[in-house]
Amino acid sequence: MRTVYVNGAYVPETEAKVSVFDRAFLFGDGIYEVASVLGGKLIDFPAHVARLHRSANELGMRFNVSDEDILAIHRELIDRNGVEEGVVYLQMTRGAVDRDFLFDTDNLEPTLVLFTQTRPLIDTPVARNGLKIVSIPDLRWGRCDIKTVQLLYPSLGKMEAKSRGADDAWMVRDGVVTEGTSNNAFIVTKNGAIVTRPLSNEILPGITRAALMTYSAASGTPVEEREFTIEEARDAAEAFITSASVFVGPVISIDGIELSGGKPGPVTLGLRQTYVEESLKRAL
Repeated sequence: MRTVYVNGAYVPETEAKVSVFDRAFLFGDGIYEVASVLGGKLIDFPAHVARLHRSANELGMRFNVSDEDILAIHRELIDRNGVEEGVVYLQMTRGAVDRDFLFDTDNLEPTLVLFTQTRPLIDTPVARNGLKIVSIPDLRWGRCDIKTVQLLYPSLGKMEAKSRGADDAWMVRDGVVTEGTSNNAFIVTKNGAIVTRPLSNEILPGITRAALMTYSAASGTPVEEREFTIEEARDAAEAFITSASVFVGPVISIDGIELSGGKPGPVTLGLRQTYVEESLKRAL
């Protein structure tokens, strides 16, 4: 049985409880982060904490725990649950109060919950076989750059992809790809450049996305931040996703059209290896 952190206490998962009046439960008024663990160490952790602060600031949410304490809680959970490879999930909410659309943040005590999930991250079916992607309309709200717990549409998107015989979906707005349901979207052009959409309110500023782009530029791989259509993606040499729990995931087909011969492409696999090697050097 896992040990879970809830508002200052480490408790068995069966005893982990939050209020029915928590605003995340009633209004989706919460934010979250997911940090990967390799060899018992945290990957890209400072960037995850920085994004957590940004999400809180954008929503005017109080932050009542230090960065040092957040790191200590992560490490304690990793140790107590014996996690060598997996993720640590953190959720922070505005707090609990009787249901009302209006709120007084200054008089609310934020809820903080963390738990671990042990799972393979290096040797995975996605890394070996790649992902089949379908396109769907992007019908989310206008602040997709904030990492909130409002994940119903992405969840429905994954379910639609499954019903269509695929693994995940890329969302399309105004004719261009925004991102995946829980990941950033990339294509590899026929001249070997990697392309991803520029940051805006319409996509999440992915931590893995930013790190991979830094590593790619340092290695001399051309990087283009620009919009691309789903048609361009279907005609690309390769495509892939980035996320904290997948790292770099090869895409082998989009809307039934195969890429890179229906198997993970060499550029994508090279980028995945680079990301893992460089991340391990900086792991905490």
